[in-house]
Amino acid sequence: MGNQTFERNREITDGRFVRQQSAFRDRIGAAEPGRYHLYVAPACPWSHRAIIVRKLAGAEDAIGLSWLHPFRDARGWAFHDGDFADRLHGWTFLAEAYAATDPGFEGRISVPVLWDEQEQRIVNNESADIVRMLDQVFGDGSLYPDDLAEEIDALNGRIYAGLQNAVYEAGFARTQEAYEEAARRAFATLSWLEELLGERRYLAGDRITEADWRLFPTLMRFDPVYVDHFRCNLRRVVDLPNLWGYTRELYQRPGIAETVEMDQIKRHYYTTHDSLEPTRIIPIGPELDFTAPHGRG
Repeated sequence: MGNQTFERNREITDGRFVRQQSAFRDRIGAAEPGRYHLYVAPACPWSHRAIIVRKLAGAEDAIGLSWLHPFRDARGWAFHDGDFADRLHGWTFLAEAYAATDPGFEGRISVPVLWDEQEQRIVNNESADIVRMLDQVFGDGSLYPDDLAEEIDALNGRIYAGLQNAVYEAGFARTQEAYEEAARRAFATLSWLEELLGERRYLAGDRITEADWRLFPTLMRFDPVYVDHFRCNLRRVVDLPNLWGYTRELYQRPGIAETVEMDQIKRHYYTTHDSLEPTRIIPIGPELDFTAPHGRG
């Protein structure tokens, strides 16, 4: 695989960012209010999608929630006092949940984490699994209908590889070749999405699905963070009228704006990645009006 380094729990292989696979992939069989707890960092796009679907599934009373602090160092995601306290165990680091589940775990400490309070272990730390379980077990299953399941899976796969992971590959690349390949892939995917949303109101047609709520957190972070921080500056979402209108429409859906913690988002990216932002100075912009009329019906 060539030369490898591991920088702050981030694997770089031949100058390319390689994302670690999620280690815990168990499933919930039935909704049991009070049994499960979500550990999330609102700054993180993978957590953000879980926060959204927990709300849409009407599971806020059934599944507890604890926030991780937006600053993350080599020790992993941490708890602090106040809004960022661990409400179950009083832990200092999320790594304690991983150690309780697997004392030999040596991988990257990632969020979101779905915790089983009854069995005192992590059920799942893969956001894609958690989102689907929240919708299908605690919600009405409407975000992943049978008639659109194949298309949703295809959309999710293409958007993940072409945009959601590609921006990280561009940002953490250690060679010009790796950066340019990832960045151009991201913008090719944005162009495809712009064209698709000129033909459809939502990704899979006339209904909002899981694919839309998986994409939304990435779009919210693109102009404020990825354009500058990850050097994905060929175009902005605001330069793509269909995509920008779509982003505003989703933001304006009931309850969604309150899931967006832009101060935490910017603080996380600009203070955590010292190799990209050693000064830890957080930009004051850009000014974006997500509440402006979206013009999409």
